[in-house]
Amino acid sequence: MGTSLRKIVFPTAGMGTRFLPATKATPKEMLTIVDKPLIQYGVEEALAAGLGEIVMVTGRGKRSIEDHFDISAELETNLHAAGKDDLYKTVSHVARMANVAYIRQKQPLGLGHAVLCAAPWVGDECFGVSLADELILPEGKSAMQQLREVHEQTGASVIGLAPVPDQEVSRYGIVKANDENGLLRLETMIEKPSIDEAPSNLAMIGRYIFTPRLFGLLKDTKPGAGGEIQLTDAMCQLAAEEPVYGVVVEGARFDAGNPYGFLLANATLGLQHKEHGEALRTALKALL
Repeated sequence: MGTSLRKIVFPTAGMGTRFLPATKATPKEMLTIVDKPLIQYGVEEALAAGLGEIVMVTGRGKRSIEDHFDISAELETNLHAAGKDDLYKTVSHVARMANVAYIRQKQPLGLGHAVLCAAPWVGDECFGVSLADELILPEGKSAMQQLREVHEQTGASVIGLAPVPDQEVSRYGIVKANDENGLLRLETMIEKPSIDEAPSNLAMIGRYIFTPRLFGLLKDTKPGAGGEIQLTDAMCQLAAEEPVYGVVVEGARFDAGNPYGFLLANATLGLQHKEHGEALRTALKALL
């Protein structure tokens, strides 16, 4: 039942208000976890899953994302001339790691609208969607690879899930799921429910694979909460029409779209850093 899955959409047009004033002039996707911007972790994860055709749905003030994945001839020449070979290789690799297309979302009309902006580029194919501020460090297979395996088995849409504590349920889209031959088939999704309304503690964590039917449903989705076109509304329709499966993703997950998760990700990856980890461990012990 496998399909040739090649394309992935990164919605990156959000305002990043939780990180103001840092995001006044810098996209939140370009905030760094140790020495790499968030968006690069997402792209590397996509490439590891064989999703090499990447589209970023951007907005005003996001040009630095384009520059990051572009070739900087002057910088590369200077690094090479200065004998900084490791840095030269790093910078050169980032510019050449993927072919990236860019589409502008001209108004902030919600995540569903951002995904719909990519429809002309995706066409009539299955495709991935990744939210870069959800950082998932692999313990073996990358998050998108775990979704891909279920998609290739079923040919259906697949949503990445993680159990969250009761007090965090109201911050996420929560799913109602049933076991179907060892797979989690999703019945419905509720956006940011209270703990009393939540059908489970399984949250959607910003990793998706969709059949192209989603685009037709998004076109017909009426604006919901905040006047935005909600991806969850279209996904509920999709689950009513055709199978949608969930995968409880394995890997360390950080909600780096909020300051606490961002700090935790930096501390965790900082301690694992082969050059600076040991010194950071010593410094943190002294602080504590």
